Amino acid sequence: MALILKPIDVVENITKEEFEEKYLKPRIPVVIRGMAKNWPAYEKWNLDYMKEAVGDVEVPLYDSSKADPSAPINASAAKMKFADYVELIRNTPTDLRIFLFDPIKHAPKLLKDYLSPKELMGGFLDKYPNMFFGGKGSVTFLHFDIDMAHIFHTHFNGRKHILLFDYKWKERLYQIPYATYALEDYDISNPDFEKFPALDGVEGIECFLEHGDTLFMPTGWWHWMKYLDGSFSISLRAWDKSWAVKAHSLWNLTFQRKFDDIMKSKFKKKYMDWKEGLAIKRAESAKKAGLPR
Repeated sequence: MALILKPIDVVENITKEEFEEKYLKPRIPVVIRGMAKNWPAYEKWNLDYMKEAVGDVEVPLYDSSKADPSAPINASAAKMKFADYVELIRNTPTDLRIFLFDPIKHAPKLLKDYLSPKELMGGFLDKYPNMFFGGKGSVTFLHFDIDMAHIFHTHFNGRKHILLFDYKWKERLYQIPYATYALEDYDISNPDFEKFPALDGVEGIECFLEHGDTLFMPTGWWHWMKYLDGSFSISLRAWDKSWAVKAHSLWNLTFQRKFDDIMKSKFKKKYMDWKEGLAIKRAESAKKAGLPR
């Protein structure tokens, strides 16, 4: 019993035509090692630089504990001054992470340090893209991004381990209903197939990012990430041309999220237990039916 993982395609550089034909149109991930080498950030961005740029802004921190059914989604576990957090992840393994944080709003000079890869595609969304920070050993749970954007995820100052799964595997990954994340009771990097048999035979892609590497994640791809060093990443997001994908994004961000928040607020643990039970039933049914085909 096992996951079926293959290594990701890795290129040094790539033309627009090759990128569109091999990766964008078929929606296949790829690592582009040379994309960020012409950014000022490639030479400048390390923990010292980010600490000096952002300073003592208080930031929310997230850990690896299972979500509290009574808390709103993305509720933080703690808060800390950014400079203190940088010192923490520099010296200490920790599961505390920063995500959906925009240090660029507090340090506009960072805007000059990176370039959106418009030579590869259009439709970029964020004037102020999100950044993600983690200590050695911290893990980002298995999920796909709610806005269904294409993502160019560039890593700095260390290494990161990533597992990727096509959206079509969502039932077999025990997707929680009305959510964009999987059941949090298993470790996708070392799954217990006896308890979670639907994971057996799931196909995915494995990759490791180092300083300056850029991962292209197409719309809807599930991802699990583990920081192997205290390090950080920036994600540049772009719309898919498909109106169906845009409509899916709108559904996720409006009706689905609002409905889920209301149900969690009203029914709390009872609602979450129902969702988890349904995720297990759907996964077992998909496995029995041999899905996806």
